[in-house]
Amino acid sequence: MSRGVAPSHPERRRCRIGREAYETVAPVDRAVLVGIEVYGKPGLLSVEDSLDELAQLARTAGVEVVGRAVQRLRRIHPATYIGPGKVEEIKALVRTMNANMVIFDDELSPSQQRNLENAFGEAVRVLDRTALILDIFAQHAHTREGALQVELAQYEYRLPRLTRRWQDLAQQAGGSFGRGGISGVGLRGPGEKQLEIDRRRIKERIAHLKRELEAMRAHRQRYRERRRRAQIPVVALVGYTNAGKSTLLNAVSGAQVLVADQLFATLDPTTRRVKLPNGGVALFTDTVGFIQKLPHPLVAAFRATLEEINDADLILHVLDITHPNALQQACVVVQTLREIGVQDIPMITALNKIDRMPDPEQVRALAAEHPDFVAISAAYGIGLEDLLRKVEAILYQSLTPVRVRLPLGRGDLIALFYEQGVVEWEAHTDNEVTLSGRLPGRLLAAFRPYLEHAGSEAAQQIFVA
Repeated sequence: MSRGVAPSHPERRRCRIGREAYETVAPVDRAVLVGIEVYGKPGLLSVEDSLDELAQLARTAGVEVVGRAVQRLRRIHPATYIGPGKVEEIKALVRTMNANMVIFDDELSPSQQRNLENAFGEAVRVLDRTALILDIFAQHAHTREGALQVELAQYEYRLPRLTRRWQDLAQQAGGSFGRGGISGVGLRGPGEKQLEIDRRRIKERIAHLKRELEAMRAHRQRYRERRRRAQIPVVALVGYTNAGKSTLLNAVSGAQVLVADQLFATLDPTTRRVKLPNGGVALFTDTVGFIQKLPHPLVAAFRATLEEINDADLILHVLDITHPNALQQACVVVQTLREIGVQDIPMITALNKIDRMPDPEQVRALAAEHPDFVAISAAYGIGLEDLLRKVEAILYQSLTPVRVRLPLGRGDLIALFYEQGVVEWEAHTDNEVTLSGRLPGRLLAAFRPYLEHAGSEAAQQIFVA
């Protein structure tokens, strides 16, 4: 199934040279979107909804979507991802809609991308979802760390996709007496081809970027250690892209983080100090938004940034309750948190944008049934006081029964239990101390390795879940 849409008018701009005024037309990439559905293997979103999201990604990248094609098949075609007949159908659609780009909703293998480029011709670029997201990240990364992380992800994505257009070019000529060449040990053979030079340079650049990012990661780790010593709890804002995380951070802290109705409008993490209703203080950190089919190179490259979530005392999941796929988006967030190793950290879900609901009271009733839900509108400040009170209760007031067996060498954890928790019983041996009492939820992860399995059922449920 393929269809096109009416082309929009290109963006026109006026410029002046001397006394003369000229009208210029900004070039716009025009793309056809392609999605597939394999029988018996449904995705998290339907193929149509996934293509709607891909179209929004394309618009964010400055691409005009002029058509889309969907194929349902029993298995992925190994050579071209889609069937040969669908390739010809898309070629005709590209010509009809005067498109210069075809974007696939899933990641293509290097050979599939090369075969499709050959089929569509040199005038048509072939991209996949991963390349499109990388391009958006490159546009929105403003800090040095963000730019380096995106560059690393781009190089790791492009390395296996280098074309063989320079296969016959040799950097170093070899030869032998018999062919009239210059003899010499190590000089015979075709020499080093341009493709090999490009690969070597990219690998060297990747190694350099990893060293720089590792240094930044170590700096972030030292910064987090100072925060721990200051005993200021950290709240990590997570959620699907465009769910309203930046709007919420601005609302509770007075920050000036960019807010825009587009995917991945903000990329670089921002941390702000927030005063809680009963006098407590917390650091709120806005992190990069999640999305279905998040490219693995991005997850790896943004490891240092995502570690902010792992070290948080509380996760605040911002969910756009008005989105038709809100439940699926929530599943994507939970799955991504598991992939990056987040566990045992308390989480609150903020049901955002209730101002856009026909009946906000329905959302409030839903939130009232779940102790970890809060109905809010970050844009209009609705429900923020209740949200902050719940955050403060978990960070400072809610205590969970627990019993831990700590080595004497972990004096930091022993002191932390006494300072931040309530010790109800203790026992000492030559090598360890056993403490039984109650701890704030934000500290549970730090004590997890030392849980005594004879402890309370509540602690068992928290630590073993």
